[in-house]
Amino acid sequence: MADAIQNRYDFVILFDVENGNPNGDPDAGNMPRVDPETGLGLVTDVCLKRKIRNYVEAEKEGKAGYRIYIQESTPLEQSDKEALTYIGAEDIKTIKKKDPEADRKIRDFMCANFYDIRTFGAVMTTFVKGALNCGQVRGPVQIGFARSIDPIAPQEITITRIAITTEKDAQNKNTEMGRKYIVPYALYRAEGYVSANLARKVTGFSEEDLALLWRAIINMFENDHSAARGNMAVRELIVFRHESELGNAPAYKLFERITVRKKDGVIAPRSYSDYEVLVDTANLPAGVTCERKI
Repeated sequence: MADAIQNRYDFVILFDVENGNPNGDPDAGNMPRVDPETGLGLVTDVCLKRKIRNYVEAEKEGKAGYRIYIQESTPLEQSDKEALTYIGAEDIKTIKKKDPEADRKIRDFMCANFYDIRTFGAVMTTFVKGALNCGQVRGPVQIGFARSIDPIAPQEITITRIAITTEKDAQNKNTEMGRKYIVPYALYRAEGYVSANLARKVTGFSEEDLALLWRAIINMFENDHSAARGNMAVRELIVFRHESELGNAPAYKLFERITVRKKDGVIAPRSYSDYEVLVDTANLPAGVTCERKI
């Protein structure tokens, strides 16, 4: 495994949606997620990490060291068993008595083989049931909820279909009705963190992993287009790099240097060009640099 990263990073992602539903809420009929107090749109961290996982899976296609742990149609227990086989364990309940280093060995195996565990961490329930401390791995990369810059106005669109579902219904009607939610336009901002300290102590997240993360963020919507999500694109990835492992400045002070606002005269934004993004790079804290990667 490559050496772990040695620098802390804080980053901001700006992405937008046009005539689509960026992240439906299953508890609200799949309506776009909204903060009820402010009217601002929300996209969960889980949604964003899913897009990153999908890109890594598409680029690496199962290459050793870059498999994805959280994926469709693969039970987590199935992947967990690989680690037990690797260390020669037969009974998870007695493994600690036979091998005091079982926790570390299993953790290292899972981190080395699964990119998303190495990056985001994971709770591996099979191991927790066996009272192994490696069951919960805290990942060095964390992303918060994305929040829209301005309040959103979700619209419920009625759609029709000429293909009738059943023969009985076809005797009485020529079309079937349906509904979908869209956001006409919204620009979202998400903030994230990369801990070199956790990378070194826990997962071994490397410079190569970091470069892949940046690529995945920039391209996370490019291979995920669908009619339901409309047009989605990452518009900005702004990265603050610290010279030290623990950081040279608080993340919130760096994030405050990024201002996103509507241009003068714009009332209802309908494109990215209706906004201006200002990044104050003057007098950055000592040991901190800023790069706009897109």
